[in-house]
Amino acid sequence: MRILLIYFITLISPWLLSSQTDEIPEPYYIKSVQFQGGTNQAQLPIIRLGGRLALSFDDLRADEADYYYRITHYNFDWTPSDLSKGEYLDGFDDVRIEQYVNSFNSLQLYAHYQLAFPNRETRAIKKSGNYMIHIYNDDGALVFSRKFMVIEDQVTVGVAIKRSRDLAFSDTKQTVQFTIYSNDKLLINPDRSVKTMVLQNSNLKTAITDLKPQYTLGQELIYRYDQSAAFWAGNEFLNFDSKEARVANVGIRRIELNDLFEHYLYTQNPRKDRPYTYSPDINGNFVVRALGAENSQIEAEYIFTHFALRYNEALDGQKIYVYGNFNNYDLNEANELLYNADSGLYETILLLKQGFYNYNFALEAKDGTINIGAIDGNYWQTENQYSVLVYYRGPGDRYDQLIGLGQGNSNTITTN
Repeated sequence: MRILLIYFITLISPWLLSSQTDEIPEPYYIKSVQFQGGTNQAQLPIIRLGGRLALSFDDLRADEADYYYRITHYNFDWTPSDLSKGEYLDGFDDVRIEQYVNSFNSLQLYAHYQLAFPNRETRAIKKSGNYMIHIYNDDGALVFSRKFMVIEDQVTVGVAIKRSRDLAFSDTKQTVQFTIYSNDKLLINPDRSVKTMVLQNSNLKTAITDLKPQYTLGQELIYRYDQSAAFWAGNEFLNFDSKEARVANVGIRRIELNDLFEHYLYTQNPRKDRPYTYSPDINGNFVVRALGAENSQIEAEYIFTHFALRYNEALDGQKIYVYGNFNNYDLNEANELLYNADSGLYETILLLKQGFYNYNFALEAKDGTINIGAIDGNYWQTENQYSVLVYYRGPGDRYDQLIGLGQGNSNTITTN
């Protein structure tokens, strides 16, 4: 029996590892996950070696549960790397999150957890590359996970945003062209050893990862793709501001107070056939804040936020979702809009912490394809933030180093 058990564990171990390469969304009682590093306010931290990370979240059960974190190193393709824990961590993980405090003077009770590292136990991350932090409960069950990246600056990346040269997409797509300057770094056989990841608004779910250098000029690797490096431009994010729970603010039509505050947002109409209008946004992110609070993280209210969309086209098996970084661009039952025959609108209600939120509407096809422009449109003028990450695995290396980061914004988009 013992031999059979060992054999069974050997068989399922690779499956267990591979099943954790995707981020695990948080359960219903975990809210307001904020994961940031350095000056990067996005939910996908990209830090340099020696940089700091901060993770926080709320537990609506407010029972002072114990949570533990583990950090795992991954290859470029998010398969587990061959490095042992001691090779990429100075210190250790599988440590309880000690810093938490209960909410203060709020209608919804919650416990706010905070984790920053390097810390006393996890003193430093020693290798660059892809990482994931996993949060476990006291029973050892995985609660949720988040990805992050660590860079060691060895190459320089120049990024330019262009309108698509394909006339069929010149009004709807933005192309990311870039050059890798190897400086003093010798990149051996770059067609195979160098890999790149291109992100739009820090969204890993739409990343482009299959680009190879088109040609080499001295110490430069040139990437001048058009459609292969093109993103749907989307539209500026919609937003609302619930920093004042009792008074209607930006994007909020009316307020009710029942067991909790309820905010009804203005009904939105599809924007895909309207002229493009510039509206400043924070590229899909959110910021927790409560007017008059000394510490918004523990004093902010949780508010039932009502979304409504007037959409008259037949869905034919497709689904509509509220789309944004407030839930890590995840599509699930909670943020799916359902048709209300009484109002004639597609509606959903989300329990969100007070703050400023960006969101859009996304249409999911039967095959799972996400269309961000079906409802809100795609406009080449849309302001988007792009990041290009460069990975390298030299001869004899056992992991993919993350050796460079370049960034560009479409507010400087050009046509040539």
